[in-house]
Amino acid sequence: MECLVAAGAVEIFSPDKNIFPQLKEFSNRHKDWLFGHLGYDLKNELAPLQSNHADHIGFSDIFFFQPEIVLQLKDDQLIISSFTKDPQIIFEEIQNSKWLIDHGSWAINIQSRISKQEYINSIQKLLQHILRGDCYEINFCQEFFAENVSVDPLQLYSQLTAISPNPFSCFYKLDDKYVLCASPERFLQKKGNRVLSQPIKGTFKRNLENVAADEALKFELQQSEKDRSENVMVVDLVRNDLSRVCQEGTVQVEELFGIYTFPQVHQMISSITGKLKDEVDIADIIKACFPMGSMTGAPKRRVMELIEQYEKTKRGIYSGAVGYISPEKDFDFNVVIRSILYNETNRYLSYLVGGGITFYSDPEKEYAECLLKAEAIKKVLQGD
Repeated sequence: MECLVAAGAVEIFSPDKNIFPQLKEFSNRHKDWLFGHLGYDLKNELAPLQSNHADHIGFSDIFFFQPEIVLQLKDDQLIISSFTKDPQIIFEEIQNSKWLIDHGSWAINIQSRISKQEYINSIQKLLQHILRGDCYEINFCQEFFAENVSVDPLQLYSQLTAISPNPFSCFYKLDDKYVLCASPERFLQKKGNRVLSQPIKGTFKRNLENVAADEALKFELQQSEKDRSENVMVVDLVRNDLSRVCQEGTVQVEELFGIYTFPQVHQMISSITGKLKDEVDIADIIKACFPMGSMTGAPKRRVMELIEQYEKTKRGIYSGAVGYISPEKDFDFNVVIRSILYNETNRYLSYLVGGGITFYSDPEKEYAECLLKAEAIKKVLQGD
């Protein structure tokens, strides 16, 4: 397990058009660490799509920065690098720091962007699209939000990850905007010429009171026809995406329908790998694979049009990715889900949740699954 901290910015990258050629040049030119994010609407650079819904958080479609300071915790070793300070001085400052995080409770009034009945009506309409053959699976999301709130983002993040520790969590601050992320999902990792994607599709609530019942729920998820259907469709989509940048015959499903346990839920996760072609770089890989299939559906282009038609909120950084590019041009990006988004200037707080809709979906159960996925966030925000 590796933990990275980046602070300060020597140089930034955030174009609003002609993004991918510039990303290719920027990443190839830099031989140091790069950190940043990919917003969901980066898709509009990849196809003639647009997003017209309101965005109260305000992250750009893409942002990378060359950090002034990097802390890398790897194999119980702390590695410090900096452009401006002696690493020993930084280490001493860390040792002398007094970190005090108040775990006080919050009581934030959360509102739904759409009602439960509106959600169910939308799912019923999407099922009609599936029956007509417009798509096979679509990820449909809804927003919960609060206005005129003042919070301490670091406190919120600390509480969220205490309740729901997850392997792809991150605290990400860009000016007045925050992502407090407790994500269990990896989008893409590159090590050498090997690329790995691990989409999640399939979620069951845990039974923390009874070990045997909890094990039974794991088995039920593993056998669930609906969840297997969701998962295998996304796996096929990821395989197709990776085949565009990988050597012929190297894309493989290393694990199908793996069941993994997290603090609140059991998840179905599959792992797909491939060996990259010699000439591809990060811009090529992102163009081939973004947005991630687990947050769109299949076929990708059509479901992105339907997402815009039926959702009521611009996703922004949600269902995008946060991650890093190493000096060796390896990278790792999460999927921004199970996340609190906050704009400190306009005091707007938001979180989105969704799920994959297939032929087997029941609208009531899909709504309940959304609430389950947001359970940890709700506990933190409402002091439960």
